[in-house]
Amino acid sequence: CSLLGNICCRVHVLRAMASGFLAGGGESGDLRVEGQGRGHRAGGDRRGKQSAAVVVVTPGGGYGGNNDRYLDLRVDDDPEPVEKLARLVQMHHVFFGRSQTRELTPIDSRLARELQAIMHAQGLLKRQPDGNWDDESRLAFQHFISIENLEERWNIEQHPYALDRVALEYLRQRFPTK
Repeated sequence: CSLLGNICCRVHVLRAMASGFLAGGGESGDLRVEGQGRGHRAGGDRRGKQSAAVVVVTPGGGYGGNNDRYLDLRVDDDPEPVEKLARLVQMHHVFFGRSQTRELTPIDSRLARELQAIMHAQGLLKRQPDGNWDDESRLAFQHFISIENLEERWNIEQHPYALDRVALEYLRQRFPTK
């Protein structure tokens, strides 16, 4: 971890940033944002809040494993840069995170009906929701997942009958059915 503090109020700002990184749990991007938040609360930059950034490099960590940039986000000239950066990191987790087997939810008839209702409302499934997670439903869902940029979260070949919790929560928030 590398900490940078341009024109910090005092050395305790850097110590607060380090404690935020070292004390937390979770991904390193989350820890870096937590550290920045602690640094801002400890006094931050003498000029006030202006920007925040996070870069995480890991071998093959980029989208689809095509590069090493797992995370490279910045917020400039914003009144609440750390809060905005934290939201961007959370969005990154949704769109670029990979499904974990322990987070998979089986697509039973209830969940199938819910997903079908979402797809039907979007015009991606012609028939009415019936809870039958058949080929037609799975193919429509594969198309839907690609539109929503969630290919890292669901794949018809890997887990055709399960969906991870993160993707499910995202879809429920974005497309409420009730």
